[in-house]
Amino acid sequence: MKLFDTTLDRLQASLDVRLARQNVLGGNLANADTPGYQPRELDFEAAMKARTTALVSGKPSLPSAMPVEGHLSLNVSQPEPDEPSSFVKVADSPGGLDGNGVDLDRTMVELSRNALLYGASTRSAGKKLSILRYVASEGVG
Repeated sequence: MKLFDTTLDRLQASLDVRLARQNVLGGNLANADTPGYQPRELDFEAAMKARTTALVSGKPSLPSAMPVEGHLSLNVSQPEPDEPSSFVKVADSPGGLDGNGVDLDRTMVELSRNALLYGASTRSAGKKLSILRYVASEGVG
């Protein structure tokens, strides 16, 4: 019998992807008045699947390349294939008169929904850790 199942790994993946989604939605909201801005969307299903697979398999992330003396550092890193930010795409939404495709109402609803689901994941992780703490203390305290 395994002591730790994949529940915490899946909850960790959920929290990572939900945080990335919150950042994407926040960026859309921040650019709601930017002419010509096309909103971004995170493919949650694909990001969750990739992140969960990477966490469950224990695949280490790739090491960063060492800087070479004399080269300029741009401090821009490419996301790893299992990182949620690699699943962000430009949304297919019609723009308004100024070409901006952000729908404020839809974005606010998605922000609220995502925050609610993030909170549910944190509570689930807390409950799982409480159970493990109870078992580790042999039912005392």
